[in-house]
Amino acid sequence: MKILILNPPHYSIGSRLAGEHLPPLGLLSIGGPLIDAGYEVQLYDADYYNSDLGTILDYVYNYQPDVLLIGHSGSTSAQPIINSITKEIKCLNRNIVIILGGVFPTFHWMEILTTNNQFDFIVKGEGEHTILQLIEKIENKLPTENTEGIAFLKNVIPISNPDAILIEDLDRYRIGWELIKEYDYTYWGKKKAIVIQFSRGCPYPCTYCGQSIFWRKWRHRNPQKLADEIEMLHYKYGIEVINFADENPSSVPNAWRTFLEILSSKNLNLILVGSIRSDNVVRDKEFLHLYKKCGFERLLLGIENYNEETLKRIKKSGSKSIDMEAIQLLRKHNILSMATLVVGFGEEKTSDFYYYFKQLLHYDPDQIQLLYATPHRWTPYFEEVKDQKIINLDQTQWDYKHQILESNHLKPITILIYVKLIEVLIQTRPKALSRLFFHKEKRLRKAMKWYSSIGKRVWFFEIYSYFKNFKNEKSKPLIDFWKY
Repeated sequence: MKILILNPPHYSIGSRLAGEHLPPLGLLSIGGPLIDAGYEVQLYDADYYNSDLGTILDYVYNYQPDVLLIGHSGSTSAQPIINSITKEIKCLNRNIVIILGGVFPTFHWMEILTTNNQFDFIVKGEGEHTILQLIEKIENKLPTENTEGIAFLKNVIPISNPDAILIEDLDRYRIGWELIKEYDYTYWGKKKAIVIQFSRGCPYPCTYCGQSIFWRKWRHRNPQKLADEIEMLHYKYGIEVINFADENPSSVPNAWRTFLEILSSKNLNLILVGSIRSDNVVRDKEFLHLYKKCGFERLLLGIENYNEETLKRIKKSGSKSIDMEAIQLLRKHNILSMATLVVGFGEEKTSDFYYYFKQLLHYDPDQIQLLYATPHRWTPYFEEVKDQKIINLDQTQWDYKHQILESNHLKPITILIYVKLIEVLIQTRPKALSRLFFHKEKRLRKAMKWYSSIGKRVWFFEIYSYFKNFKNEKSKPLIDFWKY
């Protein structure tokens, strides 16, 4: 049986402006088990090429797969293009079996199946176990209706089966790295790069985040096996940069430290980037030298907001003192810190943005990332704000870089101006410029210059995007936006 894994083109700012791409880890993760089961599997990364519809259809027609597997890491904003592509593919070949996966389809299966009958199955949640069971039944023409972890149409009615078993052993299924051989995936300044996970899930209950709901339970890989896999990737594929996709890799400090000790002993001269909680950085201060020895150059700290009421509302545990200590500790070990700020919760006033700016100055991070609150339906935060109005009715812009919730006090253009001002003032303050040009580590200077060059392009593009898409702003209650 021939299986084509398709990573669709995605039109988010991050995907298009960086000029670099990382491989689709989720799709590779289902590719490995299918290859090991003896199937002919091929990856077509249309996002890498930014392929148009005609090119995608030609590729599918020439390969003639029996099954098409499709999904995207930016699943909410990518779903409209997935719908469009798969409708055309089904018209091209009525016999092809189309299987969709991802976070958005997992929770919006009813809406998708009701409005898009080209999908034969939707895989809910993590897919390695489910896809093996489903493909085996399809190949052997066995009934598929009792397969756990899928949704499908039965007599034009959307049906959802119980969730599949949780994959407790994350090393049970391997990642299909051989599928990336045709692509020159790069990051961090044209360096060969991949995405990997030490863990899945998150034990923290932040209401705006659905990771703990999707993954259901925090689990980690075997530290030795993952370190050996990274070594293989470095020598076999020439990988220089490892981007950790974990929501919170250091949740269990002993396992995380063991991994760092094993990886650092290999002396691979890698560049590592990822995300971590500020309190875990402070907790790990006795072995932060291992972070540096492994190659960590930047860690994104999930600070999110600086308003105590907002933090309490979204159940984001933490404190200002811990956040500041984490930034100072990382700087002591020559690891760049990136502080996030999430705005657009609907209650901010001008005074709040001024306060955010002052707090960022006080925190003094190396880099910042401003995002907008995005009320995905599967998160507890959705229930809190479902009666609020939203101003962005374009699903392709639900990518955390566009304002979604209507503000009770400020116009969208005002919020955009505040966000852009904070970004440029923080990144061009004397301390930031001094580090950019005179940091004692050449590698970090290069990393900051690379990030700044992308940031400038994104800064201007977001302003352009606003005036292009918000000429006639409309709003409607959030609860009415998602129909199912």
